[in-house]
Amino acid sequence: MLDLFQILACDENILPVIRVMRSVLGLLQIGVPILLIIMGAVDLGKAVMSNDDKEIKGATGKLIKRAIAAVAVFFAVTIVNIVMGLVTGSQAADSDTASWQACWEEAKPGKKE
Repeated sequence: MLDLFQILACDENILPVIRVMRSVLGLLQIGVPILLIIMGAVDLGKAVMSNDDKEIKGATGKLIKRAIAAVAVFFAVTIVNIVMGLVTGSQAADSDTASWQACWEEAKPGKKE
């Protein structure tokens, strides 16, 4: 059973789990915004083909909301990394909070063990 100290210590047993998490986050960070923008473009295309001004206005609003959501999803991981870096930077260098970042970097997808 994993406990918090194993995660903070970047145990070798936890690295494969962190690698999978990083891969999934990377796919979500790229895939979800693309999917949202494509869905919005399809909705807008359908509205334009119908030649209904009210439907075009609604689809335009939907596209803008989806684009904002896409940007938020894309930058969510970056924002969390920045916040965690600030928290880690404010702690003592020898504390356990500094080890999460080293573990996260060590678990980059494609990096050889």
